[in-house]
Amino acid sequence: MNKPLEIVIVGGGTAGWMSAAGLVGVLKPDQVKVRLVESDDIGTVGVGEATLPQMREFNDRIGIVESDMMRKTNATFKLGIEFRDWGFKGSSYVHPFGAHGRPLGGVGFHHQWTRARLAGRAADIGDYSYAITASRRNRFDFPATDKTAVNSTYDYAYHFDAGLYARYLRGWCEARGLTRTEGKVMEVRLDPTSGDVAAIVLESGEVITGDLFIDCSGFRGLIIGGALNGPFEDWTRWLPCDRALAVPTERSEDFTPYTRSTALEAGWQWRIPLQHRTGNGYVYSSSFISDDEAITRLMGNLDGAPLMDPKPIRFKSGRRTASWTRNCIAVGLASGFLEPLESTSIYLTQVAVLTLLDLLPRRPIDPVLAEEFNRVVDNEYDRVRDFLILHYKANNRTDSELWRHCREMEVPDTLREKMALFGHRGHIAQYKDGLFSPPSWLSVFVGQGVLPTGYHPMADSLPLPAVLEEMEALRTRISDRVDAMPSHADFVRDYCAGEAPLKAMGAGA
Repeated sequence: MNKPLEIVIVGGGTAGWMSAAGLVGVLKPDQVKVRLVESDDIGTVGVGEATLPQMREFNDRIGIVESDMMRKTNATFKLGIEFRDWGFKGSSYVHPFGAHGRPLGGVGFHHQWTRARLAGRAADIGDYSYAITASRRNRFDFPATDKTAVNSTYDYAYHFDAGLYARYLRGWCEARGLTRTEGKVMEVRLDPTSGDVAAIVLESGEVITGDLFIDCSGFRGLIIGGALNGPFEDWTRWLPCDRALAVPTERSEDFTPYTRSTALEAGWQWRIPLQHRTGNGYVYSSSFISDDEAITRLMGNLDGAPLMDPKPIRFKSGRRTASWTRNCIAVGLASGFLEPLESTSIYLTQVAVLTLLDLLPRRPIDPVLAEEFNRVVDNEYDRVRDFLILHYKANNRTDSELWRHCREMEVPDTLREKMALFGHRGHIAQYKDGLFSPPSWLSVFVGQGVLPTGYHPMADSLPLPAVLEEMEALRTRISDRVDAMPSHADFVRDYCAGEAPLKAMGAGA
């Protein structure tokens, strides 16, 4: 019988503990022996408070009970992301976790909506989305399991305290036998013959060996970037923001079931409602605003009293060209970073963890498995990158240099082709792999003013009056059903109220 694969995770935080939870939650002790090394003296970025619906799949796969996790992380629900002032100042749209309408006449709903719009007969496309309508009315309920019901056409994610989530996973992992070692890594030793990672040496002098090392050391990339000198592909020419400020405020009465992103002169501001506080931050480009000016802008744009001084974060958008190098796998910020515009950081960690589970080697070095791992991870990063660039490229703002720069910049060919296809005939490719599906692209295209000049000819197979009648009936069904939903505040209070005292959690919140 093969001895267990010895895996050493370097670094805690969300990435480290998600890696640990995936390994001990799915695999057996006779398959892997997992040890996590972290230091309480080393802080984590810890601002990843918003997630995507795929997070539920991760929790379900490893056996986490949703309501328990939500209570212990002061979590709330998320139906999508509202974007304010992105297309132009005064504009607003929601990227929903769900579909816009249903296919009509053998084509996607947005082709019929475009047909109606060109005839001057269409309402806001958000009126045909259950998730958007519920978001706008601050309501929440679980999706129906009956796939024919109008309230089955959406999904949901979470807002939570990332620090509490990491702590929750730590307790969950330790209860399942994971070994945690407290200590700072002072040296990474490489095998002089193979060049593989042989061991890490702690400040205490302890030497820890392993077969496979997972680098969750954050932006430092202690192993992947430091010891192995793994190349990093810089994407700042497309994503110019390189700094962020994060500050929590007292919980607001505006208890929304969605994240808010507001475009500012030199970047954008996030707002994430939790049960016990509201998370806020300003992601900006240091080429277009000073740090002091950014602090003043953020602190003057809060809807609650700040609970601490803003936390500065510096970053560079991009990714490692090979997240699995030799016997080291970089996960989380050590692998790459894309600004949190669409809440993708935790998702990309999840992709790495689940892909590792699918490709777990019998021995630490397996070039075939490493190549496939890197292909999957690279593909995810590349497609998320293009989706984020679209938000910057597709703008009509004239009030600041950043937005003029982004509108005029060259973009990757993959994005340029996608924009051209949609603008010409509303075509959005459906890829087998990759995060964002056609409804996501549709919401940003339309929300930021990229409107198709044509539509699929099959849409004309139905008479326009019949299409308009069906569209109006759908809009009415959605509106009536959303009105019957509980408020987001009431649902959170009844389902997963945390230990922190909750204010104004009644129907009027």
